[in-house]
Amino acid sequence: MSLSKADYVKSIFQAASGNFLEMYDFFIYGFYAQYIAKAFFPAHNQYISLMVTFSTFAAGFLMRPIGAIILGGYIDREGRRKGLMLTLAIMAIGTISIAIVPTYESIGLLAPLLVVLGRLLQGFSAGVEVGGASVYLSEIAPARHRGFFVAWQSSSLQLATMTAAGIGYLLNSVMMPDTIQAWGWRIPFFIGALIVPLLLVLRTTMRETDAFLAQRKHPEFSEIMRSMILNYRIIIVGALLISMTTVAFYLSEIYTPTFGRVVLHLSASDSLLTSFAVGLVALFAVPAMGALSDRIGRRPLLIAATILAMATSYPVLLWLVSNITFYHLVLTEIWFALLYAMYNGAAMVTLTEIMPARVRTVSLAFAFSVAVALFGGFTPMISTWLIHTTADKASPGYWLTFAALCGICATLMLPRSKNLASTDTAAQVGSSVPNFSD
Repeated sequence: MSLSKADYVKSIFQAASGNFLEMYDFFIYGFYAQYIAKAFFPAHNQYISLMVTFSTFAAGFLMRPIGAIILGGYIDREGRRKGLMLTLAIMAIGTISIAIVPTYESIGLLAPLLVVLGRLLQGFSAGVEVGGASVYLSEIAPARHRGFFVAWQSSSLQLATMTAAGIGYLLNSVMMPDTIQAWGWRIPFFIGALIVPLLLVLRTTMRETDAFLAQRKHPEFSEIMRSMILNYRIIIVGALLISMTTVAFYLSEIYTPTFGRVVLHLSASDSLLTSFAVGLVALFAVPAMGALSDRIGRRPLLIAATILAMATSYPVLLWLVSNITFYHLVLTEIWFALLYAMYNGAAMVTLTEIMPARVRTVSLAFAFSVAVALFGGFTPMISTWLIHTTADKASPGYWLTFAALCGICATLMLPRSKNLASTDTAAQVGSSVPNFSD
């Protein structure tokens, strides 16, 4: 089916809407971690309280691989449109739960249990959201612009970061810290809950992709599992490929507010403005890099970004902690955002191109979810642990360096196919396991 430019814009907006809600929720959880810790996970030691809060944050990521298999299989069997509507509905429950659950002082242990349950549901649905949206965008995109289209999925995450940071900045401007601690931190979660009906309406009008409709037979769950086992190598490589992009994102955007306030002792407003600036840069940089990958190939960008990350991650953070100012924090995080944009602009579309066509959503979502569960979701907790253990405020740079090493290893193992940007790449890898020996 031939789509107009307006149809393409609408389809991108519909597909990316769920990613917006997912990242909006993750950002405000990361930013208000201190307040959430006191409300639901009180402890005499701030480090322990914060670690438990980030552990709950990470627990949601452990549900992602399960959600990727179950919901990803549903999407590959029933259709992109139906699946993306279902994931958004489940995701909304996680956002609403944080907003309405009473504090530990009010209901005791039931409070943290309900929060954990909400995070698990959120992680379950998020396990397929990025993968489902990426596959949808790759299948509706003109072949020569696939990288540019898929990149808008990641750009929606930046818009969510900017929105959440803007709301947080406004609250910090009009409310006293005690008021925010008492109940003000819940307002952004309520706003997220109010956005849900609009996003559900948007998704109900999505069109199904031609690629899915063209399949004569859609796989049953047993076939999906068998295909994933047969294609285990490409899934492992895909997970390693995503490690760099997920750590760079969660380090530069999700962990930044806590890092700025708790570690560098800058103001909450400074941390929020930094997150807003990082989101603004990445909002346009990711699609630009996606378009560049359409022109020069995926592999050159992947290699360049990982080498730069390995060479600069720790030195840049060391420079920041040795010269702590708001402007230095902004420059540091923007540098990480540019590394993320360069890598992500090529990585996400590569993932859609190397996965088998009949089980593309579940395979992509599972690889992505494993990477986020093992790398991204634990980034705030690992960063907090590294700083506490080593007494080195720049030590999170080691974590990004390690993720970049995983990324370049995965890039070198990718199947050869005209720089991973040929117009028929997806078809080439649709029915067979790529050759990893070259």
